[in-house]
Amino acid sequence: MTLTTIILLVLALYMVQLFLQETSRFGSDLWGIVGNRDNPPEMSVVVGRLDRAKNNMLEALPMFLALALLALVKGRDTGEVADAALVFLIARIVYVPAYVSGIPMLRSFVWLVGVASLVMMALPLM
Repeated sequence: MTLTTIILLVLALYMVQLFLQETSRFGSDLWGIVGNRDNPPEMSVVVGRLDRAKNNMLEALPMFLALALLALVKGRDTGEVADAALVFLIARIVYVPAYVSGIPMLRSFVWLVGVASLVMMALPLM
């Protein structure tokens, strides 16, 4: 899988996380989803976890994109960087259900895998 494809998949994952968090908060209230959201309903435990997982992705996304785009610009989008980016993608996919499940230490372990993949993306760029 090319680095460009992985970048697009990570961005798609972020969009899915945005959608999941918003739709789960409003449930079947279509007008709440398409409206101005001036008075959003209280967050359930699951919705709160989805929101925090989305916010965590928002924090990780700039670093991932910077490293991936830097690799493309410098012509270092080798298998090594692409493999590390793929690990990041997989870790972020697993992170959402790991966070929502509330299983102690699982979320932190998956997060560490994602951070380690960012380090592995950065090493070939030095």
